[in-house]
Amino acid sequence: MAQNMKIDVHHVTRVEGHGNITVNAKNGVLEECRLDIVETPRFFEAMLRGRPYTDASHITSRICGICAVGHATASLRASETALGVELSEQAWLLRKLIFHGEILDSHVLHTYMLVAPDFFKVGSVIPLAGIAPDAVLRALRMKKLAGDLCAMVGGRHTHPIAMSVGGFTHLPTVDELKAMRARLIDARKDMDETVALFKTLPWPQFTRETEYVALSKPDEYAFIDGTITTTDGGRYHLNDYRKVTNEKCVEHSSSKHTAHKRESYMVGALARFNVNSKQLHPKAQEAADALGLKAVCTNPYLNSAAQVVEMVHSIEESVKICDELIARGIKKEDAYKFAGKGGTGVGACEVPRGLLFHNYEIGDDGKIVNANCIIPTGQNLANIEADMRALVPQILDQGQEKVTFALEMLVRAYDPCISCSVHFLDVKFV
Repeated sequence: MAQNMKIDVHHVTRVEGHGNITVNAKNGVLEECRLDIVETPRFFEAMLRGRPYTDASHITSRICGICAVGHATASLRASETALGVELSEQAWLLRKLIFHGEILDSHVLHTYMLVAPDFFKVGSVIPLAGIAPDAVLRALRMKKLAGDLCAMVGGRHTHPIAMSVGGFTHLPTVDELKAMRARLIDARKDMDETVALFKTLPWPQFTRETEYVALSKPDEYAFIDGTITTTDGGRYHLNDYRKVTNEKCVEHSSSKHTAHKRESYMVGALARFNVNSKQLHPKAQEAADALGLKAVCTNPYLNSAAQVVEMVHSIEESVKICDELIARGIKKEDAYKFAGKGGTGVGACEVPRGLLFHNYEIGDDGKIVNANCIIPTGQNLANIEADMRALVPQILDQGQEKVTFALEMLVRAYDPCISCSVHFLDVKFV
């Protein structure tokens, strides 16, 4: 049995951004176990101060090149709530459609290109393409579909330009929607094969009880707006998000940690599944059954399996939304005009990596006075470390190489976006 072990992973690969794993065990006792976030803070909240609210979604979508639609959506919802702007049914449908495109795009990237190499014992998707070319080509087809869906609605794939406060500056045509619907129908075969592939993977057997936090709605699997809901029975209005997040600085991380009632909580696909699994599309529920997922699932490695379930859900919901938009017809809508009265608002979305908050105070001149963004990965960091502390003693006798591999897999399972999470300084310009 390995009584002594020192692990220093610098940096964890196949995640976005820079994070280090540090483990130190002596005489079988775990003395040190942490995930160091070493990214430089990026000050997006400070960038927003003094800028017109119309700039906010375009600035904050740059927080992430993967969740650009999610940041833009949360930003717009914060501004719309602050200004009392009501969305039309058409605008809501289009917001949901582009959001499903981003969920599909990000989940394909993570499950196939970042997680799958671990199970095939290769270092990246490049050698994976040599030993499993059909799987990689399938992933590329689905990513192309998702990117084209986002571009159709948002004006371009990354950093959407057509989304605006109150609606859209550009609208897809009915013919474009029909063509996209046909491609979504064709993608069902790729999704069936995806579920079949991930059903065969040897998921690590590790569980740890924690609190799961996600948005919920009574009538749908929530991605935009809703009530903050926890598996411990908590329910909060979006305005009370700080009662859940309780951010604090920690010495070894340039990102804050969060905690609710326990030492940590988890957000992301597994949290959404645990809170809202009964509201998944029936085909997504079938996928969950095939993958052996049942709420409440406490194996963090299965966050990737929950992402596969959400991919099925997003395909099916996108088909349904296309049908509704085609039946309604696309109508040009007037742009929102600022009425000269500001306010404060919170926008919340379930981006691929979990619960995202944007909170803006807008002045009567239409300029942003204060802003706060709380990112999913920042909310997950304390939970990742708690999982690491629980896992290492269970596998310490397996040797340094296997322990290191298991820890890297664990971090990757959370699909962290480390650069997005770094917002730990309070910057004030006088």
